[in-house]
Amino acid sequence: MIDNGYSYENSAEHSWHVCLSALLLKDYSNEAVDINRVLKMLLVHDLGEIDVGDTIVYNSDTVENKSKEAACIDRLLSILPENQRAEYRDLWLECEAGETAEAKYAKAVDRIPPLLHNMNDDGHSWKKHNISKEKVFVLNSRDISQGSEKIWSVVKDKLEAAVEDELLL
Repeated sequence: MIDNGYSYENSAEHSWHVCLSALLLKDYSNEAVDINRVLKMLLVHDLGEIDVGDTIVYNSDTVENKSKEAACIDRLLSILPENQRAEYRDLWLECEAGETAEAKYAKAVDRIPPLLHNMNDDGHSWKKHNISKEKVFVLNSRDISQGSEKIWSVVKDKLEAAVEDELLL
């Protein structure tokens, strides 16, 4: 979608970007991961967001929003046979909890494309939604470093450059 010359990543692009990133960066995970499980998790993870409506991550971690996403996941998966429904619901819950190596890595990789998009689009989304550099650093430091300290080190340097370039205030 284009908004006054700025491009927004749609859900299909985001899912493709995170899955490709997960494959390419898997060797940088803090722990060994089952990449097939990570890919399934990433694809299922976005279903709730697609159905509810994607909210900028800095405003989306609310009980109400997570409850809506869970209801959507249940509704969308209800058409599947029980064994598939259970498998994909469990993957979604695992990703949401962020406790396994796969979930931590999936969450880390999920954060990368939106950051790169902002860095290459004059910080448009950050500026439009008045997102502070503190919010960006806190959320991404937590989510990315838990999955990959090496990736966080590179992303942190890029975010610091974005601050210097006044893309992120």
